[in-house]
Amino acid sequence: MRILLALLLLLTLGHPAAARNGFVFASIDGGEIALDDFTGRPVLVVNSASLCGFTPQYEGLQALYDSYRDRGLVVLAVPSNDFRQELGSAEEVKDFCATTFDLDLPMTEITHVRGDRAHPFYQWVAETTGFVPSWNFNKVLIGTDGTVVEAWGSLTRPQARAITRAIEAQLAP
Repeated sequence: MRILLALLLLLTLGHPAAARNGFVFASIDGGEIALDDFTGRPVLVVNSASLCGFTPQYEGLQALYDSYRDRGLVVLAVPSNDFRQELGSAEEVKDFCATTFDLDLPMTEITHVRGDRAHPFYQWVAETTGFVPSWNFNKVLIGTDGTVVEAWGSLTRPQARAITRAIEAQLAP
């Protein structure tokens, strides 16, 4: 009986999917973006910036979202000032992304992604996998079960085969 109780506790408290429950970001459009709203869907979370050599990756993120959203993929952009870029206000970021890249993917308010002030989602990713964004446009794929499937650095483009293969493995046929 004690083994069964211990197993149940491990499954509910210690399981990585259970740890993901409850992560909420402030939306750049106002309101909140709760990761629990995407349960059963893969979510590619990308820390982004407006003035960075990798900023053109927004085009690939939007294309990826357009290609797979009807099959369940969510691409979540998380603008961050953690790497010395001054993004301006959230409204300026939103306008820049909509005007320059015609983005319609979900986007959070400007959010810390590393260090002591990192958003709890990024703290969980670091604790669970050891992955910490080293620059802008790092990508973390959360699987349909809520676990981290894989993470990629800035140099991996959004439509790279490694990313699309991992996403396709998470999508319903």
